[in-house]
Amino acid sequence: QVQLVESGGGLAQAGGSLRLSCAASGIIVSLNTMGWYRQAPGKQRELVATITNIGSTNYADSVKGRFTISRDNAKNTVYLQMNSLKPEDTAVYYCNANRVRAIGVVGEREYWGQGTQVTVSS
Repeated sequence: QVQLVESGGGLAQAGGSLRLSCAASGIIVSLNTMGWYRQAPGKQRELVATITNIGSTNYADSVKGRFTISRDNAKNTVYLQMNSLKPEDTAVYYCNANRVRAIGVVGEREYWGQGTQVTVSS
C-alpha cells in the first residue's frame, strides 16, 4: 500500500513563511503527479499547486508568485514553500499523489494525505 505522510504547517504571521513536505511511502514503481490542495472551514477543497514527474507545475491564481512547489523524485517527496502568507491562506492542506503504480496494488491509484493545518494570523 501507499501512504502519504505530511509534515510542516502550523502557525505563522501574515507576511511570514512556512514549508510543507509530503513523502509517499511504499514500493512505488511510478508516480505521475503530486500536489497540494487546501480546504478552509465552510469551503470546498481547492487546488493549490501540482507538479508532474517531469517538473511541470500548475498553481492556483491566488498563490502564484508566493508559493513554490518542488519535488524530489528519488524520494517520492513533494514540497510546498509558502511565502508572503495571508490570513486567507488559513486552511487544512492536503497532499495528493495521482496516477501511482506500486508493488502490491493493482492499476494506477490516487492517494491523499491526512491533512496538515496552516493558520495565518493577521
